[in-house]
Amino acid sequence: MIGKNDKIIGLLMVGVLASVMTFTPVAAADWPIFHQNIDHTGFLIQPGDFSPTIWNFNAGDIIQSSPAIKDKIIFFGSHNGIIYAVNMEDSTKTWEYKTEGPVISSPTLVNDTLYIGSSDGNIYALNTANGELKWKYETGGAVESTPSVINGTLYVGSDDKNVYAINADDGSLLWNYGTGKEVKSSPAVVNDTLYIGSDDGIIYALSAGNGSLIWHYTTGDKVQSSPSVFSGTLYVGSDDGKLYALNITSGTVNWTYSMGKPVSASPTIDEFNYNLYIGADNGQFSCLDTRTGEHKWSVQTGAAIESTAALSGNRTVFGSDNGKLHVVNKFSGTVDWTYEPGYYLFNAPIRSSPASYGNMTYFGSNDGYLYAVNIEKQNSPTSIWAYYVVAIVVIIVAVIIGLRILRSKFRK
Repeated sequence: MIGKNDKIIGLLMVGVLASVMTFTPVAAADWPIFHQNIDHTGFLIQPGDFSPTIWNFNAGDIIQSSPAIKDKIIFFGSHNGIIYAVNMEDSTKTWEYKTEGPVISSPTLVNDTLYIGSSDGNIYALNTANGELKWKYETGGAVESTPSVINGTLYVGSDDKNVYAINADDGSLLWNYGTGKEVKSSPAVVNDTLYIGSDDGIIYALSAGNGSLIWHYTTGDKVQSSPSVFSGTLYVGSDDGKLYALNITSGTVNWTYSMGKPVSASPTIDEFNYNLYIGADNGQFSCLDTRTGEHKWSVQTGAAIESTAALSGNRTVFGSDNGKLHVVNKFSGTVDWTYEPGYYLFNAPIRSSPASYGNMTYFGSNDGYLYAVNIEKQNSPTSIWAYYVVAIVVIIVAVIIGLRILRSKFRK
């Protein structure tokens, strides 16, 4: 029989085990493809021991690379050719690595390795802890496409018109497939099939194993948008102004939706609501039904949208060429908040796609800064541009006062 003391000891053991389970850190999630997953949600759950703070980090040049997150470190590239690793709690630089060309490609993170392309034509594999080079592979053109790393193989496009499959461990070439023009789209890999667009206007489905063509679909213009995949359907935009929903097995059209202007941003999928979010060059940000393409709502920003939206709770977050970060209710399309680091006078396009980490959002801007904002509290750092605005106001006031003094003297 189990005595009273045994029961007490048993309860204490359960409590200890529960405590261990509660406080044991969860292994950090990888960021293996553009915007974290094939839905392009750009979201990670914030760990309980993370101390969120708002800040900005000066990279010194345009940031169009979209940040990736792992182990409370955020990684991104800049037009100055530098790849940065920054501590997300205090914005201190952990390390940097210099390439020989602008870094427009976005990083992907698998285990302890960061993979990224550069306009110098190379694909780099760096140690996430210290930025040391593990290997690099040289293509024949700039690499603006973001690598996807699946089952030990890296897949990426290049401006030399090729799609590459490279051994992620040692950088050796496995295969390459030639398209008709530059490949800036980032690949999605599902069930041993790779999906990618090309500037030749074609969406390709290739065997992930050997690069053989499975099917292709021709749109009316460049395809720089990166495909999302959900429930047997591929979603991707084209510069012909349309969003396409294609059957992933056959490449046949399920539906199309006209956005009116080129669509270089990539679709974001909310699987729970069957919602798709996408922006276009006419400043329209729209929510569509993934099943039918039915329009649910739109928001007009007034400037081109090349940023791919991230999801965070009941919000969707994206940047625009009007220099604002837009936070929109994902169900109604109501604008919850906008953040304008340039204070209108110094606005710069936001083409970097934001990354959401719990209630925090991180994004780069063409003004050369990476920003950390709290979208739940609508709390943002005071940017350097605020001081410029204050200085301009002070100068204007001083000039007005000076003119009034001169005018009064002349009257005397």
